[in-house]
Formats: sequence, structure tokens, C-alpha cells
Amino acid sequence: MSLGSLIASRRVILCVGCGGVGKTTTAAAIGLAAASQGKRTLCLTVDPARRLAESLGLSEMKHEAQQVEPSRLEAVGLDVKGSLTVMMLDPKGTFDELVTRYASPEVRDRILRNTLYRYISTSLAGTAEYMAMEKLYALRSDPRWDVIVIDTPPTVNALDFLDAPERMIEALDSPVFRWLVSAFESTGKLSVNLLARSAAAALRGLGRLTGTGFLEALAELIVLLNEMLGGFRARADEVRKALRGPEVAYVLVTSPDPLSIREIQYFADRLRELSMPRDAVVINRVRPVHTGRPTVESVRAELQQLGVKLAADAEMRVMRAFDDEAREGELDQRHLGALKSLDDGEERPIRAYVPALVGDVHDLRALAKVAAALAPV
Repeated sequence: MSLGSLIASRRVILCVGCGGVGKTTTAAAIGLAAASQGKRTLCLTVDPARRLAESLGLSEMKHEAQQVEPSRLEAVGLDVKGSLTVMMLDPKGTFDELVTRYASPEVRDRILRNTLYRYISTSLAGTAEYMAMEKLYALRSDPRWDVIVIDTPPTVNALDFLDAPERMIEALDSPVFRWLVSAFESTGKLSVNLLARSAAAALRGLGRLTGTGFLEALAELIVLLNEMLGGFRARADEVRKALRGPEVAYVLVTSPDPLSIREIQYFADRLRELSMPRDAVVINRVRPVHTGRPTVESVRAELQQLGVKLAADAEMRVMRAFDDEAREGELDQRHLGALKSLDDGEERPIRAYVPALVGDVHDLRALAKVAAALAPV
């Protein structure tokens, strides 16, 4: 079975997996396959790697939507009935849009000028993951796209990606944040006297390390964000529900490498815990299994027919290369046997195998081969 059924029936496709297994390539190939089926497709990357842009013939990924020119697709023989557009996530821009949506003009301006906000909106761990979910939520209601494909960060960050709505609300509504709000709101300055003695001692210690100005900037930002907390909480709850909705598909991407397989098994378990489906598993770079070993005479005849002139022992070297590849193919199949654990109960993910290609996928022709393996026409 191929991914064609998912492309035809789902609005959002999330590609998840550990680094180095071809996840970015898979996301781009699914996008190309969807466009070939006549879908207006958007491919959003959270990982800022340049490979997605390079495989699509673009000089770089941008925060603005970029459509892959139809002429570029036609030049490599692709008959694409839909369209393919790509975009890279802009965490700060997305956070700024949230602030603008939920804050009054005065509060909005104060937040955007806050020095600490500039750090949080660009560098704080977890912010990018939450903003990716927020951007996805905004895009899913955009009538310009029929299918949205998301290239997520590697597995550990992808878990943050899925937990981000809950963690954002927990952080904004934590006891420490509430303490800082009460301490700052009474006088407009940080007052540790209003806090419990243990908390005051901790803040005095933190103040000696960071400076009072840091704490006051933090307290002011928390007070301002607190005014928006209701909107944030409602929005995060909507995002959380959307991730579990019937229009979202989860595609787990791996390779035959045992470490990658263990990573994807762990991620599949986490999806189950979060009540999210495991719709498909893509296994990249699968080496072929050979059923018959050629003879030295047949290799010699083939070389002669091709007009290849090699050294006297060329036939034996070809035979050794064949044996090595056959062993690697058998090894891949043994490792892939561990994926049977994903077929528990009634949930049986679609399996799609992408054969090992000669060289990296760095252009549209190679990307089209991957797309054809994932969703053959």
C-alpha cells in the first residue's frame, strides 16, 4: 500500500523521525506527490536545513511562501496538475502575530519592546516548537492549500513539537509565574516582600546572578502575557485538539539502521500515549534482496556486451560487490523485522519502502523517484 490514500484523504501530513533518515526528503517528496495528484500543496519546514530548498531547485528557504515554478517541474519531465509551495517557519514572526491578536495595542507595544520578549520569541527552548503548532493551526484553515506537509525537527524535538501546546500553558500558568505577577503588579516594580520567604530568598539569589533589571523585565513581561493568558490557553487547547483531529496524518520516517528503528518505535509509543494515530511508516534507503547469484561467465558476457574494458580480475571483483550488496540487503530485512511491533491491535500503519538510490537526493529528478516510490501513480 502507498501513501496515495493519505494524500487523497488528509489535509495535514506530519513527517516525524530522528535525524539523518531522510525525513526532509520524504516531506518534499510527499509534497511533490500531492502536487502531482492535483493538490495545491504547501510544504512547511521547521528544520532550517538547506536540503529541502536544494532538492526543489531553490537557492534558499524563506519565511514567505515560495511556489516551485511549473516550468522547473516540466523541465525534468514531471506532469504536475496541482502546485507545490514551500515555506520555512518564522518563530518570532508567528509569536508576534499571536501577541497582536490577543493583546490591546498598548500591551502589544510594551511586549514587543520588552528586551526579554525578544529573547524568548527567538531563542528560548520550546518556543519554536509551539510556534510551529500555532503556524500549522493558522495554515490549516487557509483556503489556498489542499494539503499541508510538515517537516518536523528530529525525534526528541518532534516530541516537544507535539507536547508544545500543553507545555506552553503549564509554563504561563505555573506558580512561579503567578508569584512574579503578584510581586510586580502591586507597585509596578519587583517586590520580593510580597512573596513567600522561601521564594524571596530564591529570587534574591537569582537577582545577584542576573541583576534586578533582568527580574523586573521578566516580571513585567509575565504581567503583560498574563493579560493574554486566556487567549493563549484557548488557542493552545484548539491546537491540541487539531493535532488529534481526523484530518491530520502522522508519517513516521526511518531507515533500516537499528538505532533509527528504535527511535521510531519510541516515537510510535509516544503517539499512542498522546492518542495520536500512526498512519504510515516510510523506510528510506532500503537495499535490495537478491535471490540469484550470477555466474562468472554471465558477468563476463555482460561486461563484454556493455563494452566495458576492465582489469583481468574484474569479474571476481563484480562478484564480491554483488555478494556484499546481497548481505547488506539481507541485513536490512532482519533489522526491519522489528517494525512488526507497530502492527499491534487494529492499527496497522501503511508501509512505504524507498530503495537506496545512487547518490543523495539533491535535485527534482531524484526527488521524483522518491515520490514515485511513496505514492506511485
